[in-house]
Amino acid sequence: MDNQKKEMAAKLLKIKAIKLQPQEPFTWASGWKSPIYCDNRKVNSYPEVRTYVKLRLAQLVLKNFAEAEAVAGVATGAISQGALVADVLGLPFAYVRPKPKDHGMGNQIEGELAAGTKVVVVEDLISTGGSSLKAVEALRQAGVEVQGMVASHTYGFAVAEEAFKEAGVTLYTLTDYEHVISEAAETGYVTEADLELLREWRKNPAEWGK
Repeated sequence: MDNQKKEMAAKLLKIKAIKLQPQEPFTWASGWKSPIYCDNRKVNSYPEVRTYVKLRLAQLVLKNFAEAEAVAGVATGAISQGALVADVLGLPFAYVRPKPKDHGMGNQIEGELAAGTKVVVVEDLISTGGSSLKAVEALRQAGVEVQGMVASHTYGFAVAEEAFKEAGVTLYTLTDYEHVISEAAETGYVTEADLELLREWRKNPAEWGK
């Protein structure tokens, strides 16, 4: 396993930005029953973890998207992380709403991004990939050149991987579901029986628990 991804997983579990409850599943907004809940906004409340995440995300950008001229965060969860990464890199920052505002200027993209600007997108969590790729599409429609995306965590759903492939978007993440549950098992956060349930959920999350 990737040691850096395990380290990131350990930090998110420690501050309860990721919670695992195989025996008492959460209900997502989609209606899915899930043994995991991820709220990376909690990272903002822990300075040490916040600094770790922003530096690691910035490293991913420098390593994989060195030509990026600006950073765009996906609202709302990745606004803070995107702004922090842009600050580390000394780059302009903007963020993308799920849809245009229904008042004022009617903006969907908040900030200044000139057409042709090479942008890397920052996301906090990848589930099905739908909201993340809507942000990419909005940027492309504005004439921005999307270099790729970096994110704190991904569930690694096949549907998301296929969606990113079809959209032509390269994604790099600090950690993922496999590293999270592996770390949870090694530290006694979950039992072996729980681990089996967690693996079963990932195979068919829409039907799990019904």
